[in-house]
Amino acid sequence: MRHYRKRLIQIGAAALLVTAAATVPASADETPKPLTDPIRAAGLVEELGDDRTGGVYYKDGRLVVTVTDQAAAQAVRNAGGIPRTVTRSLAELTSVHGEFDELGGIPNTAWGVETESNQLNVKIFDGVSSADRERVEKVAAAHPGAVRIDRIRSTLKAKATDLRGANGIMSSGSLCSAGFNAKNSSGAIYTLTAGHCVSGTGNTWYLDWNSTKIGDQTFSRNGGGTDGSPWKCADCATIRANGPDINPLGTVRYRGGDYKQVSKSRFAVAGERVDRIGVSSQDTTGKITIVKVSVTISGHLMKGMHETNACALGGDSGGPTLTGQTALGLLSGGTDETTCSDSSDHSGVFNYLEPVQRVLNERGLHIY
Repeated sequence: MRHYRKRLIQIGAAALLVTAAATVPASADETPKPLTDPIRAAGLVEELGDDRTGGVYYKDGRLVVTVTDQAAAQAVRNAGGIPRTVTRSLAELTSVHGEFDELGGIPNTAWGVETESNQLNVKIFDGVSSADRERVEKVAAAHPGAVRIDRIRSTLKAKATDLRGANGIMSSGSLCSAGFNAKNSSGAIYTLTAGHCVSGTGNTWYLDWNSTKIGDQTFSRNGGGTDGSPWKCADCATIRANGPDINPLGTVRYRGGDYKQVSKSRFAVAGERVDRIGVSSQDTTGKITIVKVSVTISGHLMKGMHETNACALGGDSGGPTLTGQTALGLLSGGTDETTCSDSSDHSGVFNYLEPVQRVLNERGLHIY
């Protein structure tokens, strides 16, 4: 019996040593690397689940992951991220978003989850009737604190114009901007642009500045949009870039003839800085303000759109939005700006982008 007790004491002592070793703070070498990759951050949010996080956003150049409980906050720290505790989960806010979507397409409105404020942000632009405002406000009143309504003194319109002199693409009398060039698995090249520029298929597109033929439109859509399988873009078109006298490259043209190579794509992250390029406005900058917006422009309800405060003008539709070498979106429409400059005041500017990754997913294409 004494030998048995002695053995128990030895085992207990060993267990205490193991426990003590497990609670020793990690050394500096074991400190997790800072979470800087948006794709990793999105994966972490997916792993935590919509009930335990409110999403991710950029703040002062750092990725912040919102959480609803302390265990989730620790998981974010363990991944090298910055956690921030919020009141409402993404699941709750997405449910509220769905209630607004049930209102249907209300012209000159937009709504989406604003990650940083942990609210559903509803924008009512000029041109919304009193009856439609009351419908929006009634849904908002059912969710006190979860919904913020902003009144914007501007109307929404598509950025395509009839005919303007600038570098761009034209078809059927409409001037738009080429977005990104993309390839399919067979190497065929397609130019991406906005679906509202010209509806349908078969219409031929030309370079605006010298009328060189680009090719025929093979696909377009203006309205709807789904995130996930099956992927469906909301304002998108593809042009088969096989004109005999063109050489499509994987670059974006900036002011003054400068070029930037684009080599990859992904969905945008709230708060990240972007460049938005168009035939009319040339180079503008801003940030992504909301990543999933349901917006109604010219009678078309489009879901899952990105919102940006980067300026845009008529004719910029379909043009690219990017960060570094990463493609993010194609311009759809937004507030009615009349001028854009590098120092444009971003207050009151709201433009909406088709997430380029959604187009690529649906059409089986990739950026090159």
